[in-house]
Amino acid sequence: MKPGKILLFIFAFFLSGCGLNNDTKDVMPDEMPSDFGFSVKFGVGKKNEIDTFEGKITKDLVDDGTATVNLPLTIEEKAKIYEKMKTINIISMKDLVPKTECMTKPYSEDEWKITINGETITTSISGAYCEKAIDENKLIDIRNYIRNIVQSKGEYKKLPEATGGYE
Repeated sequence: MKPGKILLFIFAFFLSGCGLNNDTKDVMPDEMPSDFGFSVKFGVGKKNEIDTFEGKITKDLVDDGTATVNLPLTIEEKAKIYEKMKTINIISMKDLVPKTECMTKPYSEDEWKITINGETITTSISGAYCEKAIDENKLIDIRNYIRNIVQSKGEYKKLPEATGGYE
């Protein structure tokens, strides 16, 4: 083989290897990064919100609007949530829209914004479909876990009860 072809072969070999570790971008770090935060808006009209960036939660009171209160999560609570997110590798979830012809009204929606190591990931799911996508239930389970943490706090319990309902 000529020296030029050898160099070209070596160059092509190195170029092909550059993309081998692209999957690591879709893997969450073992330890919770210091900038880890998230917000999730959920429910009918996405009027409920848990926002760790601002340290606030918003409760949908249905007929009476919404109520917002400062309610930051502790480092320990955020660490437990991070572990649950890491277990399902939330940053690589792809199957969030079911294939169905059946739809429902009113429906709940979730809109997520998650920051890890300076990178922000956004994703959303819709309860408009009668069936659930594979990864959708995993997100709903995490949201419910977070919601249970928030609802157990005294500040949340002081908020007014929702009145009315959605049709």
